[in-house]
Amino acid sequence: QVQLVESGGGLVQAGGSLRLSCAASGRTFSSYAMGWFRQAPGKEREFVAAISWSGTSTYYAGSVKGRFTISRDNAKNTVYLQMNSLKPEDTAVYYCAASTVVAPWPPMKEQWDYWGRGTQVTVSS
Repeated sequence: QVQLVESGGGLVQAGGSLRLSCAASGRTFSSYAMGWFRQAPGKEREFVAAISWSGTSTYYAGSVKGRFTISRDNAKNTVYLQMNSLKPEDTAVYYCAASTVVAPWPPMKEQWDYWGRGTQVTVSS
């Protein structure tokens, strides 16, 4: 069992930056792939980024590639999402997720086993 708690959301102007954190409970954090998803009002939850258990493999949605960076610190049981050059269309609730799946990469949406409650990110124009 893994419990995930996101933090770091807030209100930022377009072009600004935010860093989201996701703290995980449990001693097996390093065995999970970790991911970030987001859901805007009236839209389905969408994949943003994923990182393998070792941190050596990452994957990004096309809409955030080059602007967002996912990283993890297994010693701190924490995964991060550095978001730069933010746009109003990045406004959403951002969710952290954990998966035991190693293939395919990244795990499909239904293969993420644990979810946090989300943190709101609002980008003003």
